[in-house]
Amino acid sequence: MLSIKVPPLGESIVEATVSRWLKKEGDAVASGDTVVELDTDKITVEVPALKAGVLAKQAKKEGDVVHVDDVLGSIDESAAGAGVASTGAAAQGAVGAPAPIQSETTKSSPAARRIADERGVDIAAVAGTGRGGIVSKPDVLAASTQRAGATPAPPSVARAPAPPPVKRGGNGAAPGERETREKMSTRRKRIADNLLQSQQSTAHLTTFNEVDMSAINALRDKYKDKIEKQHGVKLTFMPFFVRAACQALKDFPTINAQVDGDSIIYKHYVNMGIAVASEQGLVVPNVKDADRKGLIQISADISEVAKRARDGKLTMDDLTGGTFTITNGGVFGSLVSTPIINFPQVGILGLHKTQDRPVAIDGKVEIRPMMYIALSYDHRIVEGAHAVQFLVRVKELIEDPAAMLID
Repeated sequence: MLSIKVPPLGESIVEATVSRWLKKEGDAVASGDTVVELDTDKITVEVPALKAGVLAKQAKKEGDVVHVDDVLGSIDESAAGAGVASTGAAAQGAVGAPAPIQSETTKSSPAARRIADERGVDIAAVAGTGRGGIVSKPDVLAASTQRAGATPAPPSVARAPAPPPVKRGGNGAAPGERETREKMSTRRKRIADNLLQSQQSTAHLTTFNEVDMSAINALRDKYKDKIEKQHGVKLTFMPFFVRAACQALKDFPTINAQVDGDSIIYKHYVNMGIAVASEQGLVVPNVKDADRKGLIQISADISEVAKRARDGKLTMDDLTGGTFTITNGGVFGSLVSTPIINFPQVGILGLHKTQDRPVAIDGKVEIRPMMYIALSYDHRIVEGAHAVQFLVRVKELIEDPAAMLID
């Protein structure tokens, strides 16, 4: 018997939840087949079969919390030949009857399976465009749209009408239900724990400033079509703030540092965390060595990690090693907020909604597109004066983008 164990889950992750068994007891498995999926607070981990055989036992049930090296189940290697033989015998069927087509379990992301279940899409019939042919959420949405537009074929056999589904509200409650209870996922619990740890382990303080977005708006409008045509990248505001933050961090290195006991670890590089809201909760993938990249490369990297986050394809490398974080509540309409530090980092820059406001320019009142920006920082090592000056530096670079070229 070959034991199926919980693999190493990544930096600082010690437990996961069994989210889904892809094979049942008695199913034949090939080497490399995904047997079970585990949910952590950061990503979904696929556990493959190391050798071919038959799944002899599921030692853990869906929903069980497991730790690294826990035994999830076992594979009977000696039954590999028998499993293939029985599959072949079953495929013969009755004399003269066509053999049913056997297919491997479709590789798909958790978000894709959830959408497929909700919309009644056969995920096995969806062509995957993700890495290695994995079916992603956009693949299922596209298939669902095509399916909705197709004319349904008439049923060959009359069937009794199915009972109408219970209509539920946006909070999952059926009519008349006053309360519902739902168990927190491992990811949600870990996010809650991390946020609480950040508040309890740091001297949390936030300072604010505001930025005139006129220059960035003009620059973006001038070059966005050309950049998208030549490089296939949509130019958003985020790369400008990443670039500005990287330059400001060089001026104020403690904001890019980390507290380790009674020591301060200074990072002479910037792995820029970008907060992304996904279906599984908030995740913060990071752009490695963002301080060494230009705007177009930063834009491409942000687009790629954000897409992987939404499709549930983030790797542990995407989520570890960050030194500073930017979060943009403005995409949801937030005008001002106090972001929580992504512990053990010591600083996070919060962006907000751009809004036309009257401001005084050279003694005259003008309407300008203004954005409030916020820096939450750990006051244990970041001086208040440095935090304020950091935001001023970001403001100066955004309001005069040409200054970003001078490094």
